Amino acid sequence: MAQCVQSVQEFIQDSFVPLVAALCSEEAERLTRKNNLGFSELVKPFCRLTSEVHMRDPNNQLHVIKNLKIAVNNIITHSPQPGGIRKLLNDVVSVSQPAEGLVTNVITAGDYDLNISATTPWFESYRESFLQSMPASDHEFLNHYVACMLVVSSGEPEPVEQFLKLSQEQHRIQHSSEYAYPKWFIPNTLKYYVLLHDVSAGEEQRADSVYEEMKQRYGTQGCYLLKINSRGSNRGADEQIPDPWSQYLQKNSIQNQESYDDGPYTVISNKNADHLISDGLDNDIQVDGLSNNFKAHPLQLDHLSDTSSSFDGTDYIKTTSSLHESKKTSSGTPHGACLTLTDHDRIRQFIQEFTFRGLLPHIEKTIRQLNDQLISRKGLSRSLFSATKKWFSGSKVPEKSINELKNTSGLLYPPEAPELQIRKMADLCFLVQHYELAYSCYHTAKKDFLNDQAMLYAAGALEMAAVSAFLQPGAPRPYPAHYMDTAIQTYRDICKNMVLAERCVLLSAEILKSQSKYSDAAALLIRLTSEDSDLRSALLLEQAAHCFINMKSPMVRKFAFHMILAGHRYSKAGQKKHALRCYCQAMQVYKGKGWSLAEDHINFTIGRQSFTLRQLDNAVSAFRHILINDSKQPAAQQGTFLREYLYVYKNVTQLSPDGPLPQLPLPYINNSATRVFFGHDRRPAEGEKQAATHISLDQEYDCESSHQWKELEEQVVAVVNKGIIPSNFQPTQYCLNSYSDNSKFPLAVVEEPVTVEVAFRNPLKVPLLLTDLSLLWKFQPKDFSAKHNGATKELVNVAFIKKATFVRKYHMSYYSYFLL
Repeated sequence: MAQCVQSVQEFIQDSFVPLVAALCSEEAERLTRKNNLGFSELVKPFCRLTSEVHMRDPNNQLHVIKNLKIAVNNIITHSPQPGGIRKLLNDVVSVSQPAEGLVTNVITAGDYDLNISATTPWFESYRESFLQSMPASDHEFLNHYVACMLVVSSGEPEPVEQFLKLSQEQHRIQHSSEYAYPKWFIPNTLKYYVLLHDVSAGEEQRADSVYEEMKQRYGTQGCYLLKINSRGSNRGADEQIPDPWSQYLQKNSIQNQESYDDGPYTVISNKNADHLISDGLDNDIQVDGLSNNFKAHPLQLDHLSDTSSSFDGTDYIKTTSSLHESKKTSSGTPHGACLTLTDHDRIRQFIQEFTFRGLLPHIEKTIRQLNDQLISRKGLSRSLFSATKKWFSGSKVPEKSINELKNTSGLLYPPEAPELQIRKMADLCFLVQHYELAYSCYHTAKKDFLNDQAMLYAAGALEMAAVSAFLQPGAPRPYPAHYMDTAIQTYRDICKNMVLAERCVLLSAEILKSQSKYSDAAALLIRLTSEDSDLRSALLLEQAAHCFINMKSPMVRKFAFHMILAGHRYSKAGQKKHALRCYCQAMQVYKGKGWSLAEDHINFTIGRQSFTLRQLDNAVSAFRHILINDSKQPAAQQGTFLREYLYVYKNVTQLSPDGPLPQLPLPYINNSATRVFFGHDRRPAEGEKQAATHISLDQEYDCESSHQWKELEEQVVAVVNKGIIPSNFQPTQYCLNSYSDNSKFPLAVVEEPVTVEVAFRNPLKVPLLLTDLSLLWKFQPKDFSAKHNGATKELVNVAFIKKATFVRKYHMSYYSYFLL
């Protein structure tokens, strides 16, 4: 399998992380924009903890969390739309191409030595973007916000009042019926108050005073003073500060443009909006002095005619051109220009303090509350964690087959339903890496959902139960692949939700590959290919091909076949470079193995894709290979190949008219049948070249007669030279062919014509009409005054077609292609 940067455990852990919303005041956002960054972008590179974290489960047992990552995002009140997500994923794959000098794996299998891509970064980029762009749903809580950061600048006239306004705004977004997005984990969301202080411009004493007031109001564990911008504008030109944001913002730049590419305008709506800030960087809406970060989702496809999805207030429009200009301006500005390494450490320390003192205690408290509620509602005398041992150790009741269950996808549980509370507790435990408790909760929720025949909820519980079982530390329980198979079938066939089914496949395939179950992983990947998404099908087929080639006994032909299928789907998805790469890798298997029809198809496709990508030399080479061998294609297909080849050659010669003359593969020249005749009494026509005519030197070669004439000539010469034949005597040869002695240079009389007969053979079933042929030749005089130990090499005489007219069989029409 192509190697991934992350292990499967790291990949899954980073795919499901606690989400934290960020709501900033206008002044705070302006302060972070001094570094060409928003607040959520500012903290993004520092959102992975560098040390272990400890928390206690409902049984008061210490639980260790390692390598925890959180995600801080701006509040966005519109859910992403499928069209925007498709464009995002297509662009992510398009910009991720194999680098020059890409490392390859050399795999030897039987007679094959294959160079296979060692990594597939385009697939990893797609997978990461796909999982991050999934909208939050009601049947699970993994993409719901656990906490909210309220960020205010110390330069505000009344920072505490601004915190109050931001808190009220967050409460309105979460609890008002006019906002269906984003979704929140629990009604009482953790609010963390951040005072942002500009060291280079603000008053230190005033910031400390405000922070003391905040600690008295919100507690020391509920607020933080973050100091940034320690670097003045008069810094030295040679002062180099690392830019950890580029790797993150490069991924986001594609996503941020999606809402602008599908229509001429972007609509940003809010009920109580006063005015639009038209700055290229700060295109936010000010509400009572607050910066409205919950603007249109980057993947939202808004249209002016679609008023049903907008709010009741005024719609503010910004043209695409100005938005693109602002992005060009921001992309050329370095990030973090006002930050020092000390500022980097302060941001990192801020995230750690927030996680240690705010987020994790809140999650721990929430888990305990949910556990207590479930115990009281189910009448249990012990914690859910202890009780699960009893529940799962008893006799097992056979579960119904998925085909026996009826779909009640319309079933909605109320927010306080015990089934949802169990699922919520399971998701919280999963996010903080308590996989054993998470598995117990998912397993319990799965039974309840199946009893209610709530299939969407049941599939979600089965999916995460399988992942939790795999991630359990120590001696983990076997990976329940049948759980994931049932979840995939339910999502796809019953719930008709291909997005969730794809997530299951991406997760399960990585788990199976980590266990060297490549055959099962390949079957799973192929199972989700369908006609509704060419890009997804192409990526999954390519990964399936890698599974086949990385088996203990590599399945080379299955690898090649699925690479061909992947290339075809890439081509349909508009990913020409990836399509060409897949076909070229598959060609290693089919080349020279006698599968001429398969080779023809691959070469034809490579030629077309190369021509589309303006790789004309590769296109010519690919089309040439179709014509130089004995083709088994029908006449119509051979005609198609020839037309394509001539069209490509026409473009090549137009781009380089002074380049070398083309060497056409058709028709074949029978070298052994070529004959040269000297001394014909015809005179050349006016001009430098004699047009080719239907001249045939059909007189058969008579060896005995030729020998007699040679002896007669020798006798004549001997008589003339008093019985001695000169050492430089050379018998006269008027016709050179494969039977004559061609070891010596022939003699030709000045101004006498030389006739060359060239025998052609057409290997195709398509008739060829050749016109305006002329022989290209070059004369090399021999210096008889100098002594030569060896004869001068014979000059190269090659016949070229000046104009080839292709006659299509069964049709009374002609297609002319001028090559010179």
